[in-house]
Amino acid sequence: MPRIYKSFLIALSLVALGGAMNRAAAQPPALSTPSFTVLRVTPHHVWLQVTAGASGAPHGIYVEWMHASDFALYGGNWAPYGDPANYYCSFNGSPSRHTAGVTTFALSPGQSCSVVVGDLFDETGVSDNYSQELSPSTALVIHSKSSGDGLGDSDSPYCGDGGGSSDIEHTSCLKSQGYWKTHSSAWPVTSLMLGTVTYTKAQLLSILNKPAGGNGLIILCHQLIATKLNIQNGADPTLVSAYVTAADATIGALICPPVGSGSLSPSSVESLSDHLDDWNEGESGTVTCVSTRAIHSTWGSLKTLYR
Repeated sequence: MPRIYKSFLIALSLVALGGAMNRAAAQPPALSTPSFTVLRVTPHHVWLQVTAGASGAPHGIYVEWMHASDFALYGGNWAPYGDPANYYCSFNGSPSRHTAGVTTFALSPGQSCSVVVGDLFDETGVSDNYSQELSPSTALVIHSKSSGDGLGDSDSPYCGDGGGSSDIEHTSCLKSQGYWKTHSSAWPVTSLMLGTVTYTKAQLLSILNKPAGGNGLIILCHQLIATKLNIQNGADPTLVSAYVTAADATIGALICPPVGSGSLSPSSVESLSDHLDDWNEGESGTVTCVSTRAIHSTWGSLKTLYR
């Protein structure tokens, strides 16, 4: 090999090596791995507490989950991003539904926040590919990481795969807001009063399908609609009647969007809406079904109740 050509190859190799070293040096350091624990479960929700590591999570956190049955089919491996078996949510803004004392998902070192899988429809500061409720008795595999910005830092490694499972359905006459939203033919009434305003069934469905977007009135109306439908469906209201009265008093003459333009701060309704949610989920104590309602409908409509 001619000496000049050989020298050229050596110089070219050194340039390539230097470029690789520069790229490696330019790679921002990874953030610390967060941890999470399962705080509690309801028939349609899994409550997580995510805690940032030593570096904090300055750009928020990222949570992935799969059904345990799908995880097993993938040989104990995670389905790739974009696969329909892979569910994700990126928490990078400010929460308004489950705040747990934080005003942002950008966490300081050791700071924690609440993440409620199955209850993201009314949350803010979240990007996800699944915001609906979980089915009862659904086993999940979950992991989380701190999100980097790719400039000053990069994503942390994922925390170890953990598990959680939604609870069993406790009482047959108690249904979630998600159920009532998607099973309109099962409604026992065609109108309800929220506060001092009466709404038609079509208006109530439009409210249930409206994400809260930080409006506490919508959050409260979602839970109150489900509660009142459950009472009409035969659920004994003893454990929830005081909260229903308080919710109606809080709403008053405000008209819930998208029917009207009323609003409340999320913090003013958080405790009350959580009490209604717990009762709708059967988590407030034993709720008996005081009556069994007969549904007069067509066979086609009845079939939709069980899809």
